[in-house]
Amino acid sequence: MSLRKRLGEDPANNNVVHINYPEDEVKETSYQELKGHLHYKVIDKVDLAVLSQTSSEMVEKNLESAILKVLSEEPELSINKTERAQLVSELKNELLGLGPLEPLLSDNTITEIMCNDYKKIFIERNGKIVSAPIRFRNNRHLLKIIDKIAAAVGRRIDESSPMVDARLKDGSRVNAIIPPLALDGPALTIRKFSEDPLQVNDLIRFGSISPEAAKVMKAVVKMRLNVIVSGGTGSGKTTLLNVFSSFIPSHDRIVTVEDSAELQLQQKHVIRLETRPPNIEGHGEVTIRDLVRNCLRMRPDRIVVGEVRGGEALDMIQAMNTGHDGSLTTIHANTPRDCLYRLETLVSMGGLEITEMAIRRQIASAIEVIVQVARLSDGSRKVVSITEVSGMEGDIITLQEIFKFEQTGVNENGKVSGQFKSTGIRPRFSTRLKAFGIELKGDLFSERPERNRML
Repeated sequence: MSLRKRLGEDPANNNVVHINYPEDEVKETSYQELKGHLHYKVIDKVDLAVLSQTSSEMVEKNLESAILKVLSEEPELSINKTERAQLVSELKNELLGLGPLEPLLSDNTITEIMCNDYKKIFIERNGKIVSAPIRFRNNRHLLKIIDKIAAAVGRRIDESSPMVDARLKDGSRVNAIIPPLALDGPALTIRKFSEDPLQVNDLIRFGSISPEAAKVMKAVVKMRLNVIVSGGTGSGKTTLLNVFSSFIPSHDRIVTVEDSAELQLQQKHVIRLETRPPNIEGHGEVTIRDLVRNCLRMRPDRIVVGEVRGGEALDMIQAMNTGHDGSLTTIHANTPRDCLYRLETLVSMGGLEITEMAIRRQIASAIEVIVQVARLSDGSRKVVSITEVSGMEGDIITLQEIFKFEQTGVNENGKVSGQFKSTGIRPRFSTRLKAFGIELKGDLFSERPERNRML
């Protein structure tokens, strides 16, 4: 009988058989208890500082030797070669990686990892959320992994500071929240990013944007229009920002400003700025607004702000209006019009006494293109609208939609069907294209059916 069968687990899919213990008790399966027991005994027999400086092959060899030595001291326990290899792999993840999360992090088909507590783990794959076949030993184990992530980027999480935003080495975004704010135990969310950033051709192939819309956006970025990417949570705003930033000429000096650095710009002349939380005494905090103000003194050709969600919107708008054109940012909003409403609210949080009309005029002058992105019911992410901010009529900011995605239905497999369409409106900025040496076909903005792309 195998080790997992002896310990009451399902060998077919390596899922732990969950027992419905009372929520206020912290219990572990026998296999998890064994792994935890071996974990601490192995630590006593290896030098982690030395292991971290050796090759992966040497790490595995040294760990296997240590595990075999530990197992030899447990005469009542016998395991086969396959089980031993699995223990080596899992203990290596515990000692040098992020424990049970490592297999999920190495799976390129997973885009999000959500730990509601130590035994309720979910993943997003192909836009769908499913349960993951892993668990932590207990909430203390999950908290230890969160501590490890935060410490790696110089951040902390404890009762006095129970929330943290961080990033992994590959740029994946991490958010963690712990008790007393999280009532059922530590909660961890990881938004994964590919080591090889998606390119515009990938988005076209996935059906996320039409070739015509992509061509226009490439021209928009090259001609230094200010662009804001709008969308809901998990809609793909950062991915789209990465793609659009790839259109920036390589000789431009780019300064990026983010809460947790996750943008993957490919240009050489890039300076990345990241916020800093307050220390344990409550001092030393550096906000996005502080960084936006500072980057204006760094002679940037382009400013890329990962997301505006506070008073920094005022500084960003002022920068766009004072010669720092060609800037890019994202915002949480469900439509282009909502984007403007939210931007008004954020600018008003800047602390200056500005009238509503003055705020709107600043926004209308600064923002030139709004790209709306959405996650549809089948989990796919698409650019659903490209809209030009055309000015003001009275006290209203005027918009004109250039491209849109029109959903026509859902097939028997639940996949959304529809088409990208040109609205037939030629944007005002099209007259500026030639000044930048950009030639677009005259019928690019045509409403003719052959210009529309079926999905």
